[in-house]
Amino acid sequence: MSNSEEDRRRKYEEALEIKSLRRIISAFLNYPEAAEEDLKRYERSFRRLSQADKALLSHLPEKYQRMRRCISRNTFFIFEMLKAFDPPLDISQDPDICKQDPQNVSNNTKETNHCSCVPASSRKEFHPEGGEASVGGGGSIISKFTKTTSPPPDWLDPSLQMRVPLVDVDKVRCIIRNIVRDWAAEGQKERDQCYKPILEELELQFPNRSKESPPSCLVPGAGLGRLALDISCLGFASQGNEFSYYMMICSSFILNQTERANEWTIHPWIHSNCNSLSDNDQLRPILIPDIHPASAGITEGFSMCGGDFVEVYGDASQVGAWDAVVTCFFLDTAHNITRYIEIISRILRDGGVWINLGPLLYHFADLYSQDDEMSIELSLEDVKKVAVHYGFQLEKEKTIETTYTANPRSMMQNRYYTAFWTMRKGATANLLP
Repeated sequence: MSNSEEDRRRKYEEALEIKSLRRIISAFLNYPEAAEEDLKRYERSFRRLSQADKALLSHLPEKYQRMRRCISRNTFFIFEMLKAFDPPLDISQDPDICKQDPQNVSNNTKETNHCSCVPASSRKEFHPEGGEASVGGGGSIISKFTKTTSPPPDWLDPSLQMRVPLVDVDKVRCIIRNIVRDWAAEGQKERDQCYKPILEELELQFPNRSKESPPSCLVPGAGLGRLALDISCLGFASQGNEFSYYMMICSSFILNQTERANEWTIHPWIHSNCNSLSDNDQLRPILIPDIHPASAGITEGFSMCGGDFVEVYGDASQVGAWDAVVTCFFLDTAHNITRYIEIISRILRDGGVWINLGPLLYHFADLYSQDDEMSIELSLEDVKKVAVHYGFQLEKEKTIETTYTANPRSMMQNRYYTAFWTMRKGATANLLP
């Protein structure tokens, strides 16, 4: 590829990333307006009731006003989070992507069921208490995050805000529920179901951990970072990897900007009137985070790395670099799960362990309208066959029942019967070139 073609490709990818980032920022900023539209719909329905029904349900108008106050608290948290975000690019630009040459350029801005993805060229690391870091495989250097106050940065100017589909705002609501799972006392039961078996297995596999030379553990699909932090607190050199900017913006804020436990109040359950036992349950406040991350006792070297797992860890510098890989609700985020497994094998040292917990709810399985969208959907039996092909030996296996971002006081609970296993990489593995 000539220098001019490479430069054109780079500019196009940068323009795509700016566009993606602006859309994600706008989704966060659109949150209060979308929530208000829901409330207006509730109020319109109430006005259509008969006078007798209105008298019977006379408390509902006050409930809707309480919901507005809850939305205001959520909006305050979101805006403070955005003010602390340091974009890797100047997103106040409005690049004209149409002027760029899209040929032979991979568009990695497609979205999964849960979160929007961003190009791997934006991969970066976040460290509690600031600091700078580089990422192997061509990642850029980024500066530390610093505590911010008013005024907000220029790129939060309302004139730069985009109108985004409601599905994007739904991702913001999803993030708010994920905060409870990872960073609230109310999420402890779910963390005990999902994270505790992994943490206990790591302790069994690495009983004699050295503070001077701690074992290394990678957590792909780390989400908001709690599992990666808990692993670090066990005495591992832990790194979380996450592809979604929705997740990265929020995890960075909690990990780097939190000054004390229970610093923020959110109301994560207000966006559904279904299956509530009471209005107070639906509107209840949740304090976050349940711990102060910087005071949790992390092992030196803990970090969060942003970027596509295949792009970042498929790099030659990652071969044999990790003692353990932990995947929790991650494998089914793949377009091609066999590639995930091959890379996990590649980056583990001989004798390294892979601990997995999760279902097989393939994120790209229902994108029927996108003919070019690849999705390889294997049964659990086939997943294990692929793992054996890439040099893994199954040592432990069981089924664990768990929820995912569930409201513990809801009348409806969706449960997964997840596959939990420990596999060890043998001395010889069938790795792709």
